Amino acid sequence: MDFLELVKHRQSDRAFDANRVVEKEKIERIIESARLAPSACNGQPWHFIVVDDPLIKEEIAKACVAKALFMNHFTNQAPVHIIIVEEKSNITSSFGGWFKHKAFPQVDIGIAAAHIALAAQAEGLGSCILGWFNEEKIKDTLGVPKGKRVLLDIIIGYPTKPLREKKRKSIEEVCSYNKY
Repeated sequence: MDFLELVKHRQSDRAFDANRVVEKEKIERIIESARLAPSACNGQPWHFIVVDDPLIKEEIAKACVAKALFMNHFTNQAPVHIIIVEEKSNITSSFGGWFKHKAFPQVDIGIAAAHIALAAQAEGLGSCILGWFNEEKIKDTLGVPKGKRVLLDIIIGYPTKPLREKKRKSIEEVCSYNKY
């Protein structure tokens, strides 16, 4: 499958086969793709925590559910959670971010998250990138130091629902050449 086809088939999956274990070698390739993601000034401001232990995974899934809003109720089905913790960037990236008023570590983590989602798709897996969760509960459960931020939880597993049609703005709405 070429890259564009891979992108066309990648979707946010919200239903997983809870009984089907994701092979460790697939997770290792997914993490390797994130490790190799580009980052501002090669700062690599991330730490990935792979959660596949059933008891810990259950606690992480509970931290993701917003019952009143009926959000993320599907997270307990996913066999794997990849938690992304923001780390300090190197001095060059930090200075550049301060000078240009840009949060380079957060941009870098977004790029790494895209690599994870696309690598999961390439492995025949589904994924969903989550930003809505109880950060303190996840930090406590995983022993993340107090001064660090948990930015994303990416759930991974074998999807049980078919591919949906993508609804996107037209190319003319999102792209122009040589001027706005």
